[in-house]
Amino acid sequence: MNNRKIQFITEAAVIAAIYIVLVLAFIPTSSGPIQVRVAEALTILPYFTPAAIPGVTIGCFLSAVLTFADPLDMIFGSLATLIAAFTSYGLRRHKFLVPIPPIVANVVIIPWVIKYAYHVPDSIPFMMLTVGLGEVISAGVLGTTLLLALERVKPYIFKNRD
Repeated sequence: MNNRKIQFITEAAVIAAIYIVLVLAFIPTSSGPIQVRVAEALTILPYFTPAAIPGVTIGCFLSAVLTFADPLDMIFGSLATLIAAFTSYGLRRHKFLVPIPPIVANVVIIPWVIKYAYHVPDSIPFMMLTVGLGEVISAGVLGTTLLLALERVKPYIFKNRD
């Protein structure tokens, strides 16, 4: 295996591990109809490396497994993260648009998961609002803050990147 593949796998694994740690560390706010999943700040990482796409997706899936989430949540929550990561990667030339895909993907998908996997009686529009607000805080505010901070050290951490 060449060094680039090893670097890619290592970056993805580290990102997945950090995602899991953040979900578990902030477990009271990481799920439910009203949530601010701090780990979602990592969804801006495709701006820096394509390894973040499998990293955040695997981190999301394993977090769901470790927290005994419903199988629908494991599948569709991870799918929302995968869609968001791919789309964020596609927007990497437009720095301030990178946090938008995680917000949109989660607003569109997660309320349905909460409704049908966990049988929460709240309305879908209400949960779109609450999940959306949580994503604006985590992916929008925290994610943009992380993006700006990492951009300052990008030459030292993300070598050989465009």
